[in-house]
Amino acid sequence: MNAEETPERAPGTTTIAPEVLVTIVRLTALRVPGVVRLANLPGGVNRLFRRGAGEGVRIEVENNTVSVDLYVELEPEVNVREISAKIQSEIARAIQDMVAMHIERVDVHVMDICYDDPVG
Repeated sequence: MNAEETPERAPGTTTIAPEVLVTIVRLTALRVPGVVRLANLPGGVNRLFRRGAGEGVRIEVENNTVSVDLYVELEPEVNVREISAKIQSEIARAIQDMVAMHIERVDVHVMDICYDDPVG
């Protein structure tokens, strides 16, 4: 096959479950230095029944475009603006590389800074 030819694609479709996107986002965010853990989603019991929601991650997909809300807890002494930008770029890259979907937005919500418990 030369460089101008492309392989024939078999008929059919590929479906990506929202949980796959949640996993990609979760694992990518946790690999960014300075992220301690993902925070609980706000919203109480209703969040448990939403599709595309997992620990610290809310995903919406419309017309092959992904929107992400990510809730994180960070290490102390990090630059919140820089780490948020790094999280956004890493998540956008991972979704584009792994599932070839477009990114509408990645909103990072910093819910806490994790200091060691002096009492514990």
